[in-house]
Order: sequence, then C-alpha cells, then structure tokens
Amino acid sequence: MKKILFIVFCLATIVACKNEKATGELSNIVQNDSLQKIIAQRDQEINDMVGMLNDVEEGFRAINKAEERVTIAKEGEGQNKQEQIKENIQFIQQRMQQNRELIAKLQQQMRESSFKSSELKRTVDNLIKQMEEKDEQLKQLRAELAAKDIHIAELDQTISDLNTNMSDLKTESEQKTQTINSQDKQLNTAWFAFGTKKELKAQNILVKGKVLQGNFNKSYFTKIDIRVEKEIKLYSKSAKILTMHPSSSYSLTTDAKDQYVLRITNPDIFWSTSKYLVIQVK
Repeated sequence: MKKILFIVFCLATIVACKNEKATGELSNIVQNDSLQKIIAQRDQEINDMVGMLNDVEEGFRAINKAEERVTIAKEGEGQNKQEQIKENIQFIQQRMQQNRELIAKLQQQMRESSFKSSELKRTVDNLIKQMEEKDEQLKQLRAELAAKDIHIAELDQTISDLNTNMSDLKTESEQKTQTINSQDKQLNTAWFAFGTKKELKAQNILVKGKVLQGNFNKSYFTKIDIRVEKEIKLYSKSAKILTMHPSSSYSLTTDAKDQYVLRITNPDIFWSTSKYLVIQVK
C-alpha cells in the first residue's frame, strides 16, 4: 500500500507540473479549455490505474485470509471440513481470476496511455511476481490436502488455470518491456555531422544556404545516445552550428589546441527542436 501511495504522489506531482507549465504558455480561453480537457483525461487515467492497483492488493489480502481458513479447516475434525475447504478454494479461485484480469487490464491501459511511469511498471511487475508466488503456495496447499486424503477438484483447476495465465502474463510483460526499451532508445537517439562548407554541400546537407532541406546523405551522420554523448570534439579552430538548438543548452569552447568542443549542458532542451545536429567547420 505504501508503494501505491508513493505512485499516487508521483503521478499527482507530474500532472501538477504539466498543468502549471502548460497554463503559463496558454494565451486564450480556447487553449485553456483544451488544456483542462487533457489534464482531466490524464487524471482519469491515473485514478483508474491506482484504483485497479488497490483492487489487486485487496484481492491478495482476501486470498490470504481464505488460505488461512483452509489451513484451519484441514487441521480440524468433522464432516463439514471438506465442504468448508471447498467453499474457500472456490473463493480463492474467483479472486485469483479477478486479479489476473485486473493485471491484464492494467497492462493494456499502460500500453495505450500517453503517461509512462517506471515506478508503475515496477509495481505491476511485482504484482505478477506475487501471482507466481501464490501459484507456488497453492501447489503446496494441494500437496498438503492430498496428504490428508482431501481432494478438491476446484483447487486442481485453479492450479491449472494459474499455470496457463501466469505464462501469458509473463510473456505479455516481457513483450511490453521490449517495446518500452525500443521506444526509449528511439526517443534518446540523435544524429550529428560536421564538415567544411564544401563537404556539407557535397552531401546535400547544405543546399543554397539552407540546411537539411533536401534529400541529404543520412549515412554521413553519426548516431548517438543523447543520454550518454554530451561532448563532441570538432577538431577545428572555427565552428558554426547550422541547425537550430537553444543557446542556453550548450557551449562552444576551445581545448588546449584551440580546437572547438561542443558541450551539451542540457540534452533535453538541446535536442527538443531537432534530433539532427549540423556544424560547419573550417
């Protein structure tokens, strides 16, 4: 529950920051109304996901209590013992199915939502892990009941369903992780190239004083990860950035050989206008 409260706090903070930033940029009522609709939609997505997280946690608590009742019943005496166990096993089966459906729904909503949270993903992964642990606990419970010659068909079906559905959940989670990693890599990829005016013209990067306007040679560019590459040595005593990048996000300084080095001080801002960087040197 603490983790869920933490996620709620983080999500609320992010939404509040986006609200403040966007509102400051709006200049009329129409734009403000549009922003409010976006914020309301985002709030609803967050509330839905947090609500489902709470439901799954509550489901696990209810399952744990039902397991305790089964343990007490199997140690007891009387003709009603097997019926009590059967009723609680049926309850466990229903709540496990509900949790599987809720987790699957959470994964679907995370895929479709524009909001991305690594903390939320970790929480869902932990819920899937709890389902796996519960699977093992139910297998152990079945073994204990069998040892006492208590056979509940519902428990056997629950174990079978768990094996199938947990395999599906793990596969879906792995696929989602691969997709997120791929998207993350694309978002943090940029390209740079530097050369003399003649060289840039030869690659159609610079045409009639305009940069990157035609069918330029993309293989001339070097691909980089903007999270890692924040310094580019230009090996020239003259350097001019031709593409548009906020001046506050970088500095052009010289090294010990008086050759220019581009240092990107704020990658997010620097690459926000273009993922292509072109520098003319001499």
